[in-house]
Amino acid sequence: MAQTAPATALASPAATSALTIIAGRLKDYVGNIVKQATSRLRKNANYFRVNYLIVVLLTTAVTFLMHPSSLLVLGALLASWIYVFLLRTAPLTIGGRTLSDREKLIGMSAITFIMIFFVTSVGTVFFSALSLSLAVVALHGAFREPDNLFIDEGETQQGFLSMFTVPTAPTGTTTV
Repeated sequence: MAQTAPATALASPAATSALTIIAGRLKDYVGNIVKQATSRLRKNANYFRVNYLIVVLLTTAVTFLMHPSSLLVLGALLASWIYVFLLRTAPLTIGGRTLSDREKLIGMSAITFIMIFFVTSVGTVFFSALSLSLAVVALHGAFREPDNLFIDEGETQQGFLSMFTVPTAPTGTTTV
């Protein structure tokens, strides 16, 4: 009888090289897809920035409407801010010490932060809404083919919040 080597010892070099080739090709393929999707997302984010802002705002509003307890907490926090800063005419005194406006601001900010992120689920609802809307925007931006929708290359390099800036007149023009 002939003695045979273990199957793993014979197939190992060939299998390793085949797996390396397949992994390399897969890595190149996925890298190309990610590069293309990122390029599309950048172009579409610039062109559809107002639409994407509307999607984010509407998604956030609908999510909060689906969680009315979060709206009640936000309403109570808003009412407390209005009371402390607008309606209260007498100075705020705690423990015989009158608080300045800066101390009131820091205290109210701390109370609001603790209420939103530690006591209630408002922070979770907000970040869920933001995550959902950003996923929708990213999917649209990555899969939609930009079909020459862009005016010129200089405008596509502006940031997302550039919609709030005032456009400037082109330089180099003279009036007679």
